[in-house]
Amino acid sequence: MEQPSEMVTAAPRAWDRPAVSVPVLVVLSLVGGSFPSFSMQANLYTIGTGGALIWFGLSHRVPRRPGRPVGPGVIWWVLPVAVFGVCEGATFAFGSGDEFPTFSRLADPVLDHELARSAGYFGWLCAFWGLVRR
Repeated sequence: MEQPSEMVTAAPRAWDRPAVSVPVLVVLSLVGGSFPSFSMQANLYTIGTGGALIWFGLSHRVPRRPGRPVGPGVIWWVLPVAVFGVCEGATFAFGSGDEFPTFSRLADPVLDHELARSAGYFGWLCAFWGLVRR
């Protein structure tokens, strides 16, 4: 059987390379971190960037990277996230106050600084971008 003399692969788009996407995520996180914590601007910006990333993921405009099959150990990662989400949602829905705050309110002293908010926002954007690429 003959081997092909040339192997052709699709070159990644310029905006899809880490040299472009990481600085864009850094700029987005610095803008998001500049808004005051729990402000209307911060909430709208988070919903806007999250909505754009969801649109990228659902529209198939971003090339996919091959994923590994999900093993049985993934439950040990999903379970704490699910418990955290249920607790956060329940305390928010039933009225969080000073006597029973949400986890987000407990993290507010840390997120009071712009650099810490930007770092948290960058982590959120990187995780979301990784999900978009799957």
